[in-house]
Amino acid sequence: MDQDRHATSSKMYVLDTNVLLHEPLAFLSFQEHDVIVPMTVLEELDHIKDRKRDVSRDARVAIRALDEVLRDATPEQMLQGVLLPSNKRAPEAPRGKLIIVNDHLFADSISGLPGDENDHRIINCAVYLQKQYSDAKVVLVTKDINMRLKAKGAGLHYVEDYRTDQLIDDITLLTSGYKKIEGDFWQHVGECETEQQGRDALHHVARELVPDVFANEYLLDDSGHFAARVVGYDEAHITLKDLGVERLLARSAWGVKPKNIYQGMAMDALLDPDIELVLLTGPAGCGKTILALAAALEMIIEKGIYDKLIVTRNTPEIAESIGFLPGTEEEKMAPWLAAITDSLEVLHKGDENPISSRNYIMEKANIQFKSVNFMRGRSIQNAVVILQPRIGGILKFLPPCFYWPVEKVKRISKKIDYLSYSEQSLNNKPLLKICNLQEKYNTKPSNDSIFWEAA
Repeated sequence: MDQDRHATSSKMYVLDTNVLLHEPLAFLSFQEHDVIVPMTVLEELDHIKDRKRDVSRDARVAIRALDEVLRDATPEQMLQGVLLPSNKRAPEAPRGKLIIVNDHLFADSISGLPGDENDHRIINCAVYLQKQYSDAKVVLVTKDINMRLKAKGAGLHYVEDYRTDQLIDDITLLTSGYKKIEGDFWQHVGECETEQQGRDALHHVARELVPDVFANEYLLDDSGHFAARVVGYDEAHITLKDLGVERLLARSAWGVKPKNIYQGMAMDALLDPDIELVLLTGPAGCGKTILALAAALEMIIEKGIYDKLIVTRNTPEIAESIGFLPGTEEEKMAPWLAAITDSLEVLHKGDENPISSRNYIMEKANIQFKSVNFMRGRSIQNAVVILQPRIGGILKFLPPCFYWPVEKVKRISKKIDYLSYSEQSLNNKPLLKICNLQEKYNTKPSNDSIFWEAA
């Protein structure tokens, strides 16, 4: 390796095997910095790729991706470093190098760890590079907590978890759907124009107070009492629908009441037929399914706004087709949508016979389990549609469903916490398509997308 170059290089990242298994293309995520792959990592990938497990697929993808970059390089060039592919978004940006290091040549005494374990060899490689290139910042990147502790104990100054997957542009584009105002909101407003529309009070405040708002975004402050939703704006003013924290928490649907202000904002959006697209995001157990289902039953059975409830989900790749074995479409989709039937039982757990109540409600609300492969515009006419996409899967079915110009449709998409899943490969960036809907789906005021977070 060129020592003069690394003396001026900002960072050198040494990748552990589990990083490439977690995200096979992880070595492309370090921008202008150099990426070091020890020979021990290649050996571990080679051993894993032949196992009959899901992780073997990630190992093969990582090996093929490394080969794609290093295919035309000579052995000397591989050791010196090969330029990483340029970023399509910024082709002129500086590029780092991908370097293969033969860590078997380094003495074990460098780190003091016994050399018969692969983790120790990788740590030993990082410690060696730290001593060899003292002017560069050498960082060991690993998902193994114990390995990070051992590396620090061996004298390595910089050890990090792999978090690039949590900082991709798609997530930064996805707004939380609400904005917190410091202090008391009305203290900042002063005088404003208020009009009454039925039971709703609409306030027209200066745009400069909250300059970067969008339609249907919620506003909160530190007082614990103010809550409002943006229902319109122009260059000079913002129109706010006064909701109030107490009123949001007092809302109910099918016997379900929000437990916090975030669920209160969710229920307000779900129960408003003028908001035709609601995206719910959050970790498991935060109430996405129960709130969506309760709001759907309330609007279908109690209020009679819609005629039916359609529940759908994209199945895993191994079951992309629903199959050719005997059984109806609903029978085949039922295992993938068990969360809905379980939630129905929870809603009626106080009944004398919860299962009978569930079956009765499924028939009365006309709940249908549909496969995405066979859904068309006519399928969702005058219906509430609950979509349950897998964040790690391909979300290509979502945009068509969202773009269908079908009148009187309530679309609800529930997503797991994209900040915490760790076993899915992040080669795709599906969230970008969803975020673009914020602009592209604005065909009329009632179609303004609302993105919010159920926390």
